[in-house]
Amino acid sequence: MVKGLLVYINGRFVDKSKAAVSVFDHGLLYGDGVFEGIRVYGGSVFRLADHIDRLFDSAKSIHLNVPLTKREMTGAVLETLRANHLRDAYVRLIVTRGTGDLGVDPALCKAPTLIIITEPMSSALGPKEPRVVRLIMSSVRRDSVAATTHEIKSLNYLNSILAKVEANNAGADDAVLLDQRGFVSEASVTNIFLVKAGSISTPSPASGILHGITRARIISICTALGINVQERDVTPFDLITADEVFLAGTKSEIVAVGTIGGTTIGAGGVGPVTKTLYQEFGRMVQRAEEGTPVYGRGAKP
Repeated sequence: MVKGLLVYINGRFVDKSKAAVSVFDHGLLYGDGVFEGIRVYGGSVFRLADHIDRLFDSAKSIHLNVPLTKREMTGAVLETLRANHLRDAYVRLIVTRGTGDLGVDPALCKAPTLIIITEPMSSALGPKEPRVVRLIMSSVRRDSVAATTHEIKSLNYLNSILAKVEANNAGADDAVLLDQRGFVSEASVTNIFLVKAGSISTPSPASGILHGITRARIISICTALGINVQERDVTPFDLITADEVFLAGTKSEIVAVGTIGGTTIGAGGVGPVTKTLYQEFGRMVQRAEEGTPVYGRGAKP
């Protein structure tokens, strides 16, 4: 990481080497909080309003009061990027329940903690093809929508971490998690798409998926290109016998899947539909209407 980066904590900028929260913060003690991961391309924050809307929805679902309005939060994100002179970056926006005691009662947390971390990050997108990864089918089931659902982008990612541990132990790049019924949900931190006979399917919200911002934009690209997309229950059989499988997320963008559990998917590389969507997504993130400018017209960081 670049030295001298500043972290926003409760309205103040602190050097990253000194950025800290209390050991009694319930975000640390219990994973009691929410977050967003956001990308910045060429001085434009991709779908910032969508990310902030999702942050507020996640906070509402766990009865967490966000200390800023949506407009103020937008300003804080942009201010942090400007303070760090960044044009291509990854933003981690975090709101915790705040400092309390060693009990779980959230009522004892008097004020939430707001943290904004920004780091330089070049885009994986470009003229080249997406990278190809190997997956396993994890024995870890995705948390139920009736439990700590991943529809909430909370600080509790233990479910995903355990699946990632399995993938690491198997020598794979990532893992596919099934829902409590045995249908495909998502990978550890990305949404899943499959291509079969020219049509695309992706697991429905009933499988406990995160409502991905990148996922939504891929669906809109497919609609514009006349590619049929279904949100449905996807079985492991559907995934293994697909012509193409790819993952999508804010940080990883679009990634092709070569194998799942040692079984080759399609030709084992980047399929034609995946490649087309990768290229279209690369063009999309550069469009002015898709982003919020960090700097004024003609301004330099």
